[in-house]
Amino acid sequence: MKMVICGKGGSGKSTVSALVARELVRQGYRVLLIDADESNLGLHRLVGIEPPVVMMDSLGGKKGFKEKTQGTFPGSYELFAGVLGIEDLETHGRSDGKGLTLMSIGKIHEPGEGCACPMGSLSRMILSRLETGEKDMVIIDTAAGVEHFGRGIDSHSDLVLGVIDPSFESLKLAEKMEVMAEKAGLPVMFVLNKMDERTRKALCDRINLRNVVAEIDHHDDIFIAGLEGRSLDTIPPAVADAVLAVLSAKGSIKSQNKKRPLL
Repeated sequence: MKMVICGKGGSGKSTVSALVARELVRQGYRVLLIDADESNLGLHRLVGIEPPVVMMDSLGGKKGFKEKTQGTFPGSYELFAGVLGIEDLETHGRSDGKGLTLMSIGKIHEPGEGCACPMGSLSRMILSRLETGEKDMVIIDTAAGVEHFGRGIDSHSDLVLGVIDPSFESLKLAEKMEVMAEKAGLPVMFVLNKMDERTRKALCDRINLRNVVAEIDHHDDIFIAGLEGRSLDTIPPAVADAVLAVLSAKGSIKSQNKKRPLL
């Protein structure tokens, strides 16, 4: 199963991605966590893994990627041929040795280097070829906003998990995500993040979204760990609620999925 995690900037996407990945590993799943946010620099710290080699860099940057996919030797790079399993991508990432592998798609390094569209293309190519086993889970931590819908990353995933923090902008973006996921034919679930009694009441009075599956309270230890760039070793009980909802939907999602073309 492949799950996209998205939301507005600062909503806690990377934190939720890391926590969900940790909980799935705890439950015996093999997890591939894909960093598809070209601006994110700290996801590896949240899961306690050394930074992996950025895949776009290992392909020779945007120019090298274009040559391998459209240039003199199209399709010569083995990653772009045939079906992939998580084991085929583990060498391109870095493992914690317990069942979690982190892979980074691409980063913006220099001013004026151009847009992040090649990163989106690389993400689509990988996801379109990636098949998962019964105890495999793929989590894609996306860039802020809804650009991933426009890039078609979601079209090769199975479920969208939106993260909502207590802000008006987050609520409005979540409503847009719900509409776009429906148009893309994808199930969507939401997690309320950074909750306390005051924000929970204010948010619940205004929220009209379906499929809110978990409410993660504000935790000082998670906040401080994120601030200091340390591993998130505390998993709030609400994360298990989100994982349970995702796994409960897994069977029906699998039966409804249609074969999608490889890119």
